[in-house]
Amino acid sequence: MSQKNRITDLFQIKYPIVQGGMVWCSGWKLASAVSNHGGLGLLGTGSMHPETLLEHIKKTKAATDKPYGVNVPLFYPELGKVMEIIEQEKVPIVVTSAGSPKAWTQWLHQRGIMVVHVVASAFFAKKCEDAGVDAIVAEGFEAGGHNGRDETTTLTLIPSVRKATSMPLMAAGGIATGQAMMAAMALGADGVQIGSRFAISQESSAHEAFKKLVVGMKEGDTKLSLKQLAPVRLIKNEFFNRVAEMEARGASEEELKNLLGRGRAKKGMFEGDLDEGELEIGQIASIIDDIPSVAEIMKKLIDEYSQTRQLIVEGSKFSF
Repeated sequence: MSQKNRITDLFQIKYPIVQGGMVWCSGWKLASAVSNHGGLGLLGTGSMHPETLLEHIKKTKAATDKPYGVNVPLFYPELGKVMEIIEQEKVPIVVTSAGSPKAWTQWLHQRGIMVVHVVASAFFAKKCEDAGVDAIVAEGFEAGGHNGRDETTTLTLIPSVRKATSMPLMAAGGIATGQAMMAAMALGADGVQIGSRFAISQESSAHEAFKKLVVGMKEGDTKLSLKQLAPVRLIKNEFFNRVAEMEARGASEEELKNLLGRGRAKKGMFEGDLDEGELEIGQIASIIDDIPSVAEIMKKLIDEYSQTRQLIVEGSKFSF
């Protein structure tokens, strides 16, 4: 895979592969490793206090001289402080999510920072274009973590977004192989954002117990939950069962918020409480069966992509 395209040109990276900025998984070790191996590594600010983010940015810059970025959920309670740190440290790329793309795009552009926004519909992709972002991530229902309310799959979402806008586009949700990457690009994406596969890597900051749990998962072991608050894909565990029971009896938002409390995702993914923790992962977890290094993941992705592309070019897959 040697051809350059709009994503590699935009971010000045070797491969059109972006690592998702996942809470409790995407620290400096993961982000710098992905950047060093030709992709774009992202720090996940959603699980970092401002001073922790500053530390991770500095360590990322020390560990790589390649482009990197920061994922910023726009509902973050200390958003102003986070943006000040991003400006101070001259972070080159910011991926915003869970909010309006208009909120910070102009401010970031004025400081020479590239902006990417995550959407789950063609309607909001058009809003991104109107807001002037540099690229879009269209994330399907298969994805882990917080998700779109309409439950649109990646296979449906990507061509819909491509029809709505000609902007640089990355596909996300259910992508963990080179074959899936090839499929997403055939549907109109210019690149991919990959979360779950990198979450279960040696460099991920997730707890080893969480990683090992994911390796043993099967189809149907995750489900979209907490739709009254903010839809999130969770592994089915004791905490999930309590949420499901409360939702089934019509619990209020306040009751669900009280159950969720504070630090529930940290308890699960970072501290390894597999019963009472909130465990976020994508549907693609059912095919993840190892915990490799980022170097191994990147090599496999590129090899699979190149092999699949060659099969299509040679026509050996089809006989029309």
